[in-house]
Amino acid sequence: MQSGINLFDISKINEAIELFRFALCIRLQTLPDSYVDHANSYDWLGIAYDEKGEYDKAIKYYEKSLKIRLSKLGSDHLDVATSYNNLGLIYGRKGEYDKAIEYLEKSLKIWSNKLGSDHSDVAISYNNLGLVYEKKGEHDKAIEYHEKSLKIRFNKLGSDHPHVACSYNHLGLVYGKKREYDKAIEYCNKSLEIQLNKLGPDHPDVAFSYKNLALVYCGKQEYDKAMEFGNKSLELRLKKLDSNHPDIGFSYNILGDIYCKKGDKMEAKKCYENSLSIFTQKLGKNHQDTKEVISKLKNL
Repeated sequence: MQSGINLFDISKINEAIELFRFALCIRLQTLPDSYVDHANSYDWLGIAYDEKGEYDKAIKYYEKSLKIRLSKLGSDHLDVATSYNNLGLIYGRKGEYDKAIEYLEKSLKIWSNKLGSDHSDVAISYNNLGLVYEKKGEHDKAIEYHEKSLKIRFNKLGSDHPHVACSYNHLGLVYGKKREYDKAIEYCNKSLEIQLNKLGPDHPDVAFSYKNLALVYCGKQEYDKAMEFGNKSLELRLKKLDSNHPDIGFSYNILGDIYCKKGDKMEAKKCYENSLSIFTQKLGKNHQDTKEVISKLKNL
C-alpha cells in the first residue's frame, strides 16, 4: 500500500530516528508525560518506522500520539484526525482492513466537519479508503473513493500536482484488477508523466507507477513489457529503500508472477523466495500476502 509522499531518504531514516528519540528524551525529562508536544515527537517516530516498513513499532508510537491528542485536544481535533489517518494506513498495510477502515472513517468525519467536504485533507481520506477497499477486493467501491479524491485534488491542486498523479496511479491499479487494461494503462501513464516531470526519475512514487504498469501488462499477457517495468520498479526500490522493505518484497513477488507466466519456474522460484523472506520478517507468517507467496511456491 502507498502514502503518496516519501518523507525520508532511506539512508537518513536511522539518523532521523535517533534525533527524534533524543529530542523526545529531553522533552520527557523537562515536561509532563502527557504534554501535547510529545504527541508530535511520537508521530514523527511512527512515520519514520512506517517508512522503514517496521509497522508494529510505528503503531506503538502512533497510538501514544493519539492517546495524548485525545486527552489534551479533544476527540474532534484535526491532529486527532491525523493520528486516525496514520493508524488507518498502517493497519491497511498489515492486512487488517476492517480496523483500517474504522480509523480512516473517523479521520474522514473530523476533516469533513472541520475543513469542509472539498478540502485536500478530505481527499487524503478518500484516497486511503480507496486503497483499503482495493486490497479487500471491493474494486467498485475503491474506484468511487479514488474518483472523489481525484476530483478534489484536480480542482484544488491543479492537473499536474503529484497528488493528482497519485490518484491516477491508484485508479490505474484498480482498473487493472478489473481487467480493464487499456483504461488502466491510460491512468498509469498519466501518473508516470506527472511524477517524472515533478518528482524526477528516481523518486519512490515513480517505482510505484512502474510496479502498476508491470501488473497491468502482465494481465494483458504482454510479458516482456511487464518484465521491463517490473525490473525498473525493483531497481529503483533497491536504490531508495532498505533491502528488506515490504515494497521490495512486492516487486519480487510481481517479477515471480511474470517469470511464472513466461514458463521460467527457476527464476520465479528465486523471486518468490526473496519475497517470502521479506514478507515473513516484515509482515509476519499469517499476513495474507505472505500466505499467497507460500501458495505460489507450493504450486510451482
